[in-house]
Formats: sequence, C-alpha cells, structure tokens
Amino acid sequence: MSLLQTLLAFLVALALLIVVHEFGHYLVARLCNVRVLRFSVGFGRPLWTWRIGRDATEWVIGAVPIGGYVKMLDEREAPVAAHELSRAFNRQSVWRRSAIVAAGPLFNFLFAIAVYAVLFVQGLPEARPIVADPPAGSIARAAGFRAGDTVRVIDDHAIATWQELRWRLVQGALQRESMQIEVSDVRGDIAKLSLDLTSFPADEVEGDLLERIGLRLHRPTLDPVIGRVVSGGAAERAGLQQGDRITVAGGRAVSRWDDLVAAVREHPGKTLRLQLRRAEQTLSLEVVPDAVGAGSERVGRIGAAPLVPPEHAEKILVRVHYGPLAAIVKATEKTADIAWFSLKMLGRMLVGQLSWKNLSGPVTIADYAGQSAQLGWISYATFLALISVSLGVLNLLPVPLLDGGHLMYYAVEIIRGSPVSEKAMEIGQRVGLALLLFMMAFAFYNDLNRLLSG
Repeated sequence: MSLLQTLLAFLVALALLIVVHEFGHYLVARLCNVRVLRFSVGFGRPLWTWRIGRDATEWVIGAVPIGGYVKMLDEREAPVAAHELSRAFNRQSVWRRSAIVAAGPLFNFLFAIAVYAVLFVQGLPEARPIVADPPAGSIARAAGFRAGDTVRVIDDHAIATWQELRWRLVQGALQRESMQIEVSDVRGDIAKLSLDLTSFPADEVEGDLLERIGLRLHRPTLDPVIGRVVSGGAAERAGLQQGDRITVAGGRAVSRWDDLVAAVREHPGKTLRLQLRRAEQTLSLEVVPDAVGAGSERVGRIGAAPLVPPEHAEKILVRVHYGPLAAIVKATEKTADIAWFSLKMLGRMLVGQLSWKNLSGPVTIADYAGQSAQLGWISYATFLALISVSLGVLNLLPVPLLDGGHLMYYAVEIIRGSPVSEKAMEIGQRVGLALLLFMMAFAFYNDLNRLLSG
C-alpha cells in the first residue's frame, strides 16, 4: 500500500474515533442542558467552521488533526451572562460533570461493541484451530502437540477459531503463564496438554508469537496456484495474478504451496526469481518479498494467498456467527476482555514486568491502519474497534488532562464534599502534561526504532 493510502486510512480512523469520543461528551452535555460552544476535530487554527443550532455551536475542523475537544460554557474560562449561569459546566452537580466527562470513553467502548456485534452477526469464515506438526525443539512440541490436533479449550475458554487461539496465547505469553489446553487428535481422542510460557521472553510477543511457540496452522497440501493477491503487496508490484501456477522459485522446483512459502520466507528484501504458468504461457518474473518480523529474525512475505479448492475449505474453515442479542453479549464480553487486558499490560509496564518497547505511537498505528485497510473492510473495522477500546482505556487513566484525571478530581470532591483547589489542579495539570509528553516521546522513539530496524 502506498504512503498516501496509509496516511488516508490513518486519518479516516483518527477522525472517526475522535468524533465518536467527543460526541459522547457533546451528547451528554446537551442532555444535562449545558451549553456547548465548540465541537472541534483537531487543534490549532480552524480550517472550516460551521455554526448550527439555537446555541450557535461552532463545529470546527482544526489544522492539527491529532485529537479534538468539546468546549462548554464555563465561568472559569470566560464571564457568563446571568441568564445562562444555570447552563455553565462549572455550575453543574459533581454527578452531572462526572457523567459528561465519562461519556467520551464510554462512547469509545460502545462503538467497539457495535462494530464487533455487526461482525458477529455477519459471520465470517475463519480458520479452524487445527495445528500442523510442531518443529522439533519447540515449546509446542515439548507440550505434546501433534499434527492434526484441534484446540478445543484454553484455560476453560472454548476455542472455535485460530484467531481466538492466538488471542489467548498472546495473553498467556505476556503474563508468563502455564496454560492448560484441551485438544482432540485426528481420531477424535481428547487429551489435556500444558503449554509452559512462564519463561517466554515478553519482548518477543510483538513478532509472530505462534511461530516462536512452534504452533502453525494446519493446511492441506495445496497446489502452488495464486488464489488472491493483496492490493499494494510485493506480489502485485511484481505482476503476479490470480490463477498463476508457480513452477520454480529461486532456482528450485515448486510442487506445492509450502515450497513457495519457504522460498519467499528465505528472501526478505531480496530479489526472488519466479517461473510460472499463466494460461498457455510460461513467464519469468522477479519479486522482492517484503521483510517482516518473526521474533528476532526477518522473513519474506509477498502478499498472496493460495487457491483453496472448496473441499479443502470445508475442512479448514468454520463460519462463526450469532443472533443479534447473542452478538451484542459476545461483543460486550470481547470489548471488556480487551479493555481489561490493556489495563493489565499498562500495569505491568509501570512495574517493569513488561518492556516499554510494546508502547506504540502514531507511526505504528498508521502502519496498522494501512495494512488493515489493505486487507478489506472487515479487517479495517476490527482495527477501528481495537483502537477505540485502547483510546477509551487511555482516557480513563487517572492522569490529569485526561478524562480519568478529571474523574479522579470529582471522586475527591465527592469524598471531601468540596472541589479540589485551583492550586492542586494546576500542579496536577503540570504533572499530567509531563507524563503525557514522556509517554508520547517514548512511543515516538519506539516507532522510529521499528522503522530503522525494519
């Protein structure tokens, strides 16, 4: 995907999530009869301004597209006419102020629930959690996994898809747990395995975790025929097309899809010459696989998927979908699970149990936005839901300047029976600003480090 497309995908995601967050503040403020002076997407000099409604609220798009805000009538910022004092934010009860502030993160969570619910109702074909033969010496081989094993349960959580398997193992690896896994073999016999991740390096979770563990998705033997080419990927740039049958890769004969995958993985960022059959023609092409991370090493990837015959698809794919009510319940559980997991990971970073290298900044997020958009609307929607949950969690942290910081002040006010002093709030804002700047600087450093290291 081009830089322009990646940037566009990032800006669309950013704008949408900002609007969702700020609209939460705006809507609850209006319900509490607080006058909203401005609804801004972005900071800095206004590029476009509209005035709408009886309150002549300004709807603004700012020059700096990172963040946004809702400005309300408030005596602490400017004089308020006597007849509008009852509509000033600072004149509201502590409970109303808390509701207005909490509405932003709440809407981020509600947005994620809505997206996941739609996806669960839609139902998508996903890979069954069937594992291939683990490599000798791997953690999975030591745990007792064998080719054809279907994962059924991980720590009392039912597993229906490969993505659910990956999510549970990511949590276990980051928390360094020994995970109890129930599998059924090719004969249907049930076995209970123990996957020991207590000594798994947390820094290596960011790469291809399952590859490091030794768990690979089982695939039937497939012919080396291109079934799909990812837009903007190395395969498309090289001119590969759906239906191409690869016969030679890097001077070696290719008889099955795994042979092509192996050749591609061995050439990260290096030219790989392919011979192929297209219709009645024999062609020769050069492709330069993109270099991607797999633990501490780099492997090649071209952005192409094999042609899967219908009889194979039935064996390796499962369609998971729910009714509307069940989908909402499942989406709520998933959102809560992600939010709680994010909080635990932040806590582990603070106490030094998890590396700060896992903190990502806007460059990495933009890259993920571009990659997910490249894979289609479903992947992009899932990305939006995940980032929305992260944004909600971040804003609820008890850090001054964030929504969570204001809620912390209001909690103190409820306990004391009087507002926090202006002096204390001023000191808190300085501390909060320093913390946020530190986190932003570290996130940018991690982004740059990822870029420079490939």
